[in-house]
Amino acid sequence: MKNLDDISFDEHDELINPRPEETDFDRIMNRALSRRDLMKGVMVFGGVAALGNTLMPAITQAAPHRFAFDGIDASTTDDISLPPGYSAQVVVRWGDPLWSDAEEFDHATRGTGASQAKSFGDNNDGMEVYAHGDKTILIANNEYTNKGIIWGNREDGKAENDDDILKGMNAHGLTAAEIEQKDGQWSVVKDSPYNRRFTPDVEMDITGPAAGHDLMKTKRDPDGVVAQGTFNNCGNGSTPWGTYLACEENFNGYFAAEDQEMEVTAEMKRYGVSPKGRGYGWEKIDDRFDLAKESNECNRHGYVTEVDARDPTSRPKKRSALGRFKHENAEVVVNGDGHIVVYMGDDERGEFLYRYISDGVYAPGAETDSLLEEGKLYAARFNDDGSGEWLALTPEATGMANMAEICIHTRIAASAVGATTMDRPEWVSANPKAAEVYCCLTNNKNRGVKPNAGGDETPVGGPNPREANPYGQIVRWRPASADHTSDAFEWDLYALAGNPNLHNDLYGGSDNITKDNMFNSPDGLRFDSNGILWIQTDGNYSNEKNFEGQGNNQMLAGDPATGEIRRFLTGPKQAEVTGLTWSPDRRTMFVGIQHPGERGEGNWPDGGDSAPRSAILAITRDDGGLVG
Repeated sequence: MKNLDDISFDEHDELINPRPEETDFDRIMNRALSRRDLMKGVMVFGGVAALGNTLMPAITQAAPHRFAFDGIDASTTDDISLPPGYSAQVVVRWGDPLWSDAEEFDHATRGTGASQAKSFGDNNDGMEVYAHGDKTILIANNEYTNKGIIWGNREDGKAENDDDILKGMNAHGLTAAEIEQKDGQWSVVKDSPYNRRFTPDVEMDITGPAAGHDLMKTKRDPDGVVAQGTFNNCGNGSTPWGTYLACEENFNGYFAAEDQEMEVTAEMKRYGVSPKGRGYGWEKIDDRFDLAKESNECNRHGYVTEVDARDPTSRPKKRSALGRFKHENAEVVVNGDGHIVVYMGDDERGEFLYRYISDGVYAPGAETDSLLEEGKLYAARFNDDGSGEWLALTPEATGMANMAEICIHTRIAASAVGATTMDRPEWVSANPKAAEVYCCLTNNKNRGVKPNAGGDETPVGGPNPREANPYGQIVRWRPASADHTSDAFEWDLYALAGNPNLHNDLYGGSDNITKDNMFNSPDGLRFDSNGILWIQTDGNYSNEKNFEGQGNNQMLAGDPATGEIRRFLTGPKQAEVTGLTWSPDRRTMFVGIQHPGERGEGNWPDGGDSAPRSAILAITRDDGGLVG
């Protein structure tokens, strides 16, 4: 098996559960011919301005732009690059203590289990900032650890004892911290009552249809209503009532068994759960992660967790009504009639887009607990003609016994109704200025080559127009009658990422992708209050071959009205740019930098011989103006 530190979560899942490749010669040739014909048609209409009837808006070069900066060049340096007039500073890094009695980060030892439990977690991703009286509270996901970095004090980069494993475990979860700005610099307020760590041991309530189901019951929790911990949280969401939504993604890799040949159920395989695990070793210090000892524990993870960062006494809640899959983020929209709509992507090759609609309606000051407990779940179907529909996941439609099973095995339900397999649906963001929603489809080397983990075909077409898609795209849809609860929508592509320096077909990208702004693997996505769409990437940073000229991962800004895209920020070596939020006065933009130096190059942000550390940046304008 390959070194697990050098492969993605998807690649690990495919190693332990390989998909059959398509080998029928006639089918491959027919598909190739149809793609050639499509490309001819696309070139006639100018770039990818037309894919069937899915027209992209023409880019009006003469239209006035809405950007407050000039685009910057791609970069391969181990540092942050910004346009002139903007500055960045580190707010908090992996291992920074939250309390005065916690040890400062030690680059030699990289901490202990105890010190990590009192410090900012590793590999921050989605995040949010909340105003609470005169306090400013930051809450961020700590998605995972790079084993070779967190255990970089060990000669072989592997855990040597139980405390090493505990250190890695405590680096996961969430961090909430009060932050303040003094003399223009942001920092954590140590010992604030709002400082909290939500590690994989913290208790949280299970709510919604899955609560109490037999598949949720374990030895420690025979009632199936109290989970321990949250981990591998990727993107996030925020509710109109001021709570934070943490989204569990690649939870499957934390489960393992001593007998690596033990049989697992078909449902476990659908989610990538395997006795081989991913090498974190949690099963060695906690039996609930040993599949042979506690087979139901894995069913209790893969959900959206709601947290009230403003109440230090609050108890997190896992919201099973929003489904169980590899959540990227949760975009919350208040529909015109008051219903809460949550859009979600399942970040794996060939998986689906989902929508949840609350049964009740939101009213400020009224009860909100039921809004994420009682509702309807849907999966999306995108038709090649630019139309689409939301397919209800009900027992009648899926053939499953009840809503509890649908919420536990949501992928199986979506397969049953024939939802569209997508190119890794990542962050979803709704335009605050218009009834339209965007989603990053980051890439998919299996598009048109292999089925997904459930055996569903992944044909080329619709919003996934390229075989073995290396670059990714951003799809946009508009609900019928501007009603987010409507089952009908129309879709198009806002951007098709690519490399126009190397390709003059679909792989060169859409008309709004140029040599000055090109990128690959759009991942993070968020609108600011002005309706500018911020795009963050997590892709190939080799700057070679298909990715020549694209440099390190980056953050760009897009104008939905004109289609124009400009590069705003470039990250350090081997890092992902992810997570985005703003201070209450909108004069600071907070941006996350994840897994810098993940493959041995770079020592950002401390430089020298220091350990690379994920961190959150505060970006401000030198003139003190608004940033988004």
